[in-house]
Amino acid sequence: MKLIEAIIKPFKLDEVKDALVEVGVLGMTVTEVKGFGRQKGHKETYRGTEYAVEFVPKVKVELAVSDGQVPRVLETIVRSARTNSIGDGKIFVRELHEVVRIRTGEVGERAM
Repeated sequence: MKLIEAIIKPFKLDEVKDALVEVGVLGMTVTEVKGFGRQKGHKETYRGTEYAVEFVPKVKVELAVSDGQVPRVLETIVRSARTNSIGDGKIFVRELHEVVRIRTGEVGERAM
């Protein structure tokens, strides 16, 4: 089992969610986050004054999947989140050692 964390642009969330549901993802957690990568934020102008936006708003999508689903899920996220511009985001894949469904006590892949 793997935990996939995708940091994406906020306006791509609905497209990513819909694409993941189409490939069989049953659930996900979404969090509004801020951060920066290589672009180190950006500058904006408000009423004639320029100021730096150091932390860019993003969305983090987290989902637990079986090992066999990982390639298709990664491809789906990349395809649906890509804008071909700086700041499209990153995807992190981590080993998931255990999952427990609190309501039933089921463990492992049956709990997902």
